[in-house]
Amino acid sequence: MTDPLFPANARISVRAMAIGERIDVRAFGSSDRIAAGPLLVRAGAGRAAAVLRYGAVVLFNMDVDDETAFLEAIKPYVADPYPEPDFERMTIAVVPGSDGIVNADGSIALSAASVERLQIVATVLAKSVVLGFYERGLAAVFDRIEPLAASLKRTGAIGAEGRELLREIGDVLLMQQRTVGRVEIGEKPDLLWDHPELERLYARLQEEYELTERARAVERKFDLISRTATTALDLQQTRHLLRVEWYIVILILASILLTLYDMFWS
Repeated sequence: MTDPLFPANARISVRAMAIGERIDVRAFGSSDRIAAGPLLVRAGAGRAAAVLRYGAVVLFNMDVDDETAFLEAIKPYVADPYPEPDFERMTIAVVPGSDGIVNADGSIALSAASVERLQIVATVLAKSVVLGFYERGLAAVFDRIEPLAASLKRTGAIGAEGRELLREIGDVLLMQQRTVGRVEIGEKPDLLWDHPELERLYARLQEEYELTERARAVERKFDLISRTATTALDLQQTRHLLRVEWYIVILILASILLTLYDMFWS
């Protein structure tokens, strides 16, 4: 185990933020790097930050000015930053002999503020805050899907607003790909392969933040949105094919009428 970054009996404020689609973690120099997987860097005396490639940062023991300075410093490495970052707060209480226990005041107890334990905390909080971002985005899409369903039931067509919504659904399906491919919500961190003694800590935090249940709920919503998009697109295609068939019938009738006209006048 590496030396702890914070002393025993310390209370460490933690803030996790989803700030963009991606962060180029390779751009960080080696001078302040503490560990990788996830990347953990020093951010001044008594401060640290975890930076995750899927657009999340977890800040340890920083006040508002420290956070602002750090986020400004890494801004060039953030692709497609969010206009309003999502965030979650928690407090770590360093209590020897305790790991992952939730105290009465809501703080999370760690037996030591070691690098590996802080990486586990950062991984769980980063996944939680990204899940929260997706949950809010999906809720907004669901609010707009309801009028689309009503329009389909009433008129059998989706209209101009529905076509705009289909584009938004496309963005949601891209979000699904990012969730599975980048964030890997349901996967355990590689760190546990080298530190199996931290498996219980990860399991406790994963349960505390309900990562598994929330990920399943998000997947169900993704599936429903996907099926809604498929239904709407199938309907559009059917209506388009029907119009084409009517055009063909009209052309055939016009050709017959012209032939009859020529035969009559000749």
